[in-house]
Amino acid sequence: MKKIPSFEINHLNLKKGCYISRVDEINKTRITTFDLRMTDPNDEPVMETSAIHAIEHLGATYLRNSSHADQVIYFGPMGCRTGFYLLLEGKYKAKDILPLLLEMFDFIVNYQGDIPGASPRDCGNYQDMNLDMAKYYSRIYLQVLKNISQDRLVYPK
Repeated sequence: MKKIPSFEINHLNLKKGCYISRVDEINKTRITTFDLRMTDPNDEPVMETSAIHAIEHLGATYLRNSSHADQVIYFGPMGCRTGFYLLLEGKYKAKDILPLLLEMFDFIVNYQGDIPGASPRDCGNYQDMNLDMAKYYSRIYLQVLKNISQDRLVYPK
């Protein structure tokens, strides 16, 4: 079987950053998949599931209420628990969405109150959320985004 493109990335050299995972064309519509790498793979512990779940709810809510709401296709965690994928309609460079990501992670860091969708009616595992840890991971990633260098915007060799 052919190896899928995301398994071709050298995770030994991959660091926290914002990368273009792929750009697809479906029915003449371009879709950009962003790799929002929040931890250094294989060097740092994986993110806690409850924090990931809270980030997912808060991030998705923010994105679908943002100026990019009409372009948002998907926001969700990576199976390896080192970050998130964000799919947007259109063709972008990683630096193009930095303002949106800065706003979103600032929103998460400063969020107060009940997590949107964290109820038995709205979520299949509503009790598995940790807002404090979501803020912790988001605070670290926000600093990465604020000080991001070009090598954290393009996949390493």
